[in-house]
Amino acid sequence: MDQAFNVDDIAPIAVLIDELRSEEVQLRLNAIHSIPTIALALGPDRARNELIPFLQDSVDDEDEVLLALAEELGRNFEEYIGGPQYAHVLLGPLENLSAVEETLVRDKAAESIAKIAGVLSPLQVEEYYIPLLKRLSQGEWFTSRTSSAALYAPVYQKVPPALQEELRKGFAALGADDTPMVRRAAARSLGAFVKTLSKQHVLTDGLPIYRRLHGDDQDSVRLLTVEDLITIAQQLTPQEIKEQLLKQIRVTVSDKSWRVRYMAATHFNELAEAVGVELVREELIGQYVQLLKDNEAEVRTAAAGQIPGFSKLLDREVILARVIPCVRDLSHDTSQHVRAALANQISGLAPLLGREATVENLLPLFLHLLKDEFPEVRLNVISKLQTVNGVIDIELLSDSLLPAILELAEDKSWRVRQAIIEYIPLLATQLGKPFFDEQLGNLCMSWLGDTVFSIREAATINLKKLTEVFGVEWARVAIVPKVMGMGQHPNYLYRMTTVQAIATISPSLTLPIIQSEIISPLLQLAADPIPNIRFNVSKALEILATTLGSTAEGQEFIKQKVVPALEQQKNDADADVRYFSVRALQKALSVVGMSG
Repeated sequence: MDQAFNVDDIAPIAVLIDELRSEEVQLRLNAIHSIPTIALALGPDRARNELIPFLQDSVDDEDEVLLALAEELGRNFEEYIGGPQYAHVLLGPLENLSAVEETLVRDKAAESIAKIAGVLSPLQVEEYYIPLLKRLSQGEWFTSRTSSAALYAPVYQKVPPALQEELRKGFAALGADDTPMVRRAAARSLGAFVKTLSKQHVLTDGLPIYRRLHGDDQDSVRLLTVEDLITIAQQLTPQEIKEQLLKQIRVTVSDKSWRVRYMAATHFNELAEAVGVELVREELIGQYVQLLKDNEAEVRTAAAGQIPGFSKLLDREVILARVIPCVRDLSHDTSQHVRAALANQISGLAPLLGREATVENLLPLFLHLLKDEFPEVRLNVISKLQTVNGVIDIELLSDSLLPAILELAEDKSWRVRQAIIEYIPLLATQLGKPFFDEQLGNLCMSWLGDTVFSIREAATINLKKLTEVFGVEWARVAIVPKVMGMGQHPNYLYRMTTVQAIATISPSLTLPIIQSEIISPLLQLAADPIPNIRFNVSKALEILATTLGSTAEGQEFIKQKVVPALEQQKNDADADVRYFSVRALQKALSVVGMSG
């Protein structure tokens, strides 16, 4: 186009039309993302009268483009068309998008409509939103009826009682729709809708809709009613729950579909908190035991994940009498996933039971799980030992803990080895220095020579954390000599690990230790025949310069040891070494120059 044209003459809408007609999806996507800019260029009046009608007709496109359009219109787009008093204009294109075939587009369009509902005045809601809601709810295709379910809650409290009654009837019709997809959408949105109802209407309207969906012949509908049950229970008194919902709770927990029982097990703690302590002790404990003994491993796994949370609502005697026997059975479960879920949660029972009961009932289970053949089970027990340590002395576990740690440390899966390394500092804190030095010190050093780089890297970070746990003096005696000794190893990987370990640990060490133990071997490695090692020495020297530059002694050390070594390295034959040494030298000189 000729640059002499005025912006108004270019007609941004024409540019948008051209780009939306492009064969390339990416160009059309870019055009949609630029509609706020185009609306700004057009001004509010033209954006309302030209842009929005055009977008309303542009629903015949790739799902990706339609999704972007639904998203853009929900991002405070009313600001570009004259403010909230015109926000209803956006409902047109979004209504069309709510009826398309692709679920993601429909969901995003419904989300944007709900956002717009937040800025509409009660008058706009009655005049524009309610007719839209009725059209979608009574649409011929199930797609529009599905989208409508999420649109009741946002405006229910904005309309007068007569319209509220219509909305309750409209939502009830969705819950009784012939199409399972619509009933599923109703079940998904019922919780949000119930929260907007008065207590009376929860009982007269919300409960019948819930009961109908709860008794649906499709398990994909029934499983969504578990969260609705919790929402309704939160609105009712314990006595009303007993009268109105107890039957449904029992039916849900013993549903013939394992997927429904799985949802019940996953949300069991929320349900228990919603119904109140009295009902938990009278009724729910029996339901929970039933889920822990379910014949499907997935349900038992989900239920095991709720053990500590649910047990908090029970008396200690009830936990010992009802929950602990199930926990014993789960620790011998045939499914490794059930045992792993239990291992992750079992430690949460220790604070609830106290020292004696933990030693008597849980300790044997910890010891058993620490010997499990599945690495994830053993790892999960070790990862949660912190909780147990506050209740019993961890030394009671140390005889079984050590073989488990050693076995995990040599596991054929490097991810398992990496996970156990990450727990070592935590264990070190709990087991104390003498036990650690005697039993685990050599193990930590052996990881530095692992064949997998991620393990060697994790091992160096582990040494840094251990230095923070046990102190610098311990590191000088226990870690530094062994790390520096590896610098003489004929295998270059060991020498490389030494350099990387220095770079990781040195910020936690003191200047005297670096001067006496570290700098000489490091500078020897600056002349290593392997370029990779030489440029890693440059990186380590850069870290030393950054770490030590804050004191006068540190700056003197940088001038005497670090700068000369880097001056020499910047003339290296290898390009990478030259690059890293020049970068490190600039850093070192700036540190000395800044403070010197």
